[in-house]
Amino acid sequence: MKARKTVAVVGAGLGGLTVCGFLQRAGLSVTVYEQAAAFSRVGAGIILSANAMKAFRRLGIERDLIEAGIKPKSYVSRAWDSGETLYEIRFDAASEARYGGPYINIHRGDLHGVLERVVTPGTIAFDHRLVGLDEGRDAVRLSFENGVRVEADIVIGADGIRSRVRENLFGLEPPRFVGAVAQRAIFPAARLRESGIADCTKWWGPDRHILPYFMTGRRDEIYVIGVIPAPPWDSEASSLPSSRDDMLDSFTGFHLDLQRVLEAACDVSLWPIHDRERNDRWSAGRIVLLGDACHPMRPYMAAGGAMAVEDGVILSRCLAAFDDHDAAFRCYEATRIPRVAKVQRISIENSWMRGPTETDWFYCYDPCVAPLLAPDRSRLPDALTSEGDLL
Repeated sequence: MKARKTVAVVGAGLGGLTVCGFLQRAGLSVTVYEQAAAFSRVGAGIILSANAMKAFRRLGIERDLIEAGIKPKSYVSRAWDSGETLYEIRFDAASEARYGGPYINIHRGDLHGVLERVVTPGTIAFDHRLVGLDEGRDAVRLSFENGVRVEADIVIGADGIRSRVRENLFGLEPPRFVGAVAQRAIFPAARLRESGIADCTKWWGPDRHILPYFMTGRRDEIYVIGVIPAPPWDSEASSLPSSRDDMLDSFTGFHLDLQRVLEAACDVSLWPIHDRERNDRWSAGRIVLLGDACHPMRPYMAAGGAMAVEDGVILSRCLAAFDDHDAAFRCYEATRIPRVAKVQRISIENSWMRGPTETDWFYCYDPCVAPLLAPDRSRLPDALTSEGDLL
């Protein structure tokens, strides 16, 4: 590092807190600006695969995440009607050794409760909704709805699919509705009574799928997400209330094992699924995007969170390796775009682990030590890409 940079991260999600944690460890001054008034235990479940967990190990929270969530015994794909097992991947000591880390399911609220520990206390500025960015020659000025104005050398937009940072960079480009909605429910496992379920099972139908899984090691809380075709989403709301009966109707004819789970569901909600056409412009000037702000994923591969985490690690390494922000951003894009493009394609196909699947390329990836690439796709000198630059 030739100079101490000040960084403003917009959005305290997985990618935002990850990049903040690594940049602070690299000696940069970082503040995260989050529009919510506080973190709370709302939301849904999330799956964190070994590639993301290796980053969290470097941040010192791997054990805490395992304790807050669950290491499932396996992931099973089953046919919607016969219940036949189409594919199964077991998660045990051998798989952890092979992939370099565990695979966990966790509630997003519990994840945030752990993840906020990786940043310096006082780093997260809550109740800061971004309303404007003004880039000058030497800094970017950020304006917030609460009247606060700050300046930073670099701004990182980690504020999701409806990113205000992205909008300020490239203009208003509404996300694309993909023609499907997600029915989601979280409920106590005790509602299943005598019916048991596997830790994590995806049921594959002709034009829809559904995934129930436990979110805690006590196996006392279940998350279900079912994706079904839908007409255009006309509501301005980000979600709408639904019902157990609607969910049961959506999966009529599915195997009895699944029907028993859906009979126990409660507090069902309906969420539109959006993405964007691929766009490899991730930065401009002193401003750069990560995660869903630049490459939103359809939630069919359980990869969106992991991609945001990987982005955060790689971007932090690039910013630590280069004094010039433009060179850092070019390195970040050259390193990340090919991998993210492959994950986006597979997510759209909705083929991940439907049958025998090569998983090593995804799970074995370690963003903390993966080679950084120059814009011409050549590997950078080891002196610029060593793990020492990261920690």
